[in-house]
Amino acid sequence: MSSQIADGTGPVVRLTDSPNVQVPTDVAPDGTVVFMERSATTGYDVMAVALDGAHQVRPLVQTPFDERNGIVSPNGRWLAYESNDSGSFEIYVRPYPEVARAPSQVSTSGGTQPLWARNGRELFYFAPDGALMRVAVADGPAWSAGAPTMVLEGRYVVRPVGNVFRNYDIAPDGQRFLMMKAAAGEGGAPQIVVVQHFDEELKRLVPTK
Repeated sequence: MSSQIADGTGPVVRLTDSPNVQVPTDVAPDGTVVFMERSATTGYDVMAVALDGAHQVRPLVQTPFDERNGIVSPNGRWLAYESNDSGSFEIYVRPYPEVARAPSQVSTSGGTQPLWARNGRELFYFAPDGALMRVAVADGPAWSAGAPTMVLEGRYVVRPVGNVFRNYDIAPDGQRFLMMKAAAGEGGAPQIVVVQHFDEELKRLVPTK
């Protein structure tokens, strides 16, 4: 895995040297690159490499099970990822960078592809049926989150065949999702769909008292 200045200037810098598949999934607020690596002994693991210095690589979550799609919260306190250590994939959160502490399970009936809102107060993920779920996160030093609620029904492409990576994103203003929607009919090419004002949809599904 390598890095280069975004405008294409400067040299390409080698960050890691491994025969395993490595895919970056996030750049943490502290400048650390979070990536997942697939090995023959431990499957997918959530790893990290420093952009400066000697580019030291360290495991964040590495077990005999699969851990994928690690992403650090905007405030730099929490690492969200998916793992199948319970038999099916669920969403977990660990303190960051003190990842050795016990994780907290966020999803309740399966989940993949965690994604933080830019304000750090919401965590999104896909349920097994393709529904987009939301979890409210309290802003404080201790982890505190609400129950998952559905934002969008499962009508979007969650994961193309053979792809284990996150394939959706949220706009910086928190008002739009960028997602893929399958074309009508079998064999159609996926479409890119921008979902606007998801907060209004959430209010309709979960009315406030």
